[in-house]
Amino acid sequence: QLQLVESGGGLVQPGGSLRLSCVASGFTLGYYAIGWFRQAPGKEREEVSCITGSGRNIKYDDSVKGRFTISRDNTKNTVYLQMNSLKPEDTAVYYCAAVRTVQAMCVMIPLHSWGQGTQVTVSS
Repeated sequence: QLQLVESGGGLVQPGGSLRLSCVASGFTLGYYAIGWFRQAPGKEREEVSCITGSGRNIKYDDSVKGRFTISRDNTKNTVYLQMNSLKPEDTAVYYCAAVRTVQAMCVMIPLHSWGQGTQVTVSS
């Protein structure tokens, strides 16, 4: 069973940075594309970024391009989301999930149920 655990969230001021981690439990992360999603209060869950198993192909939502960087270290079974220049509108619970790969590109369709997520709050 695929299980991922998110961590690294917290309270940060606008313009600040956080690095989220997504650690796989019980399976080899490198076999899967991984996506980051987020859900703000009262809103639908939305896509943030994804990375293929090899790390060669990456996608970002327009709202985070140039500010967020996704990366992975398959030797540590971990995917990261470096978030810089954070804005209040980035406030949300962030989730990671294994997602589909289609023609060598990650597609933001989760392959398993959601974990607990990690809360990111951007506020002064």
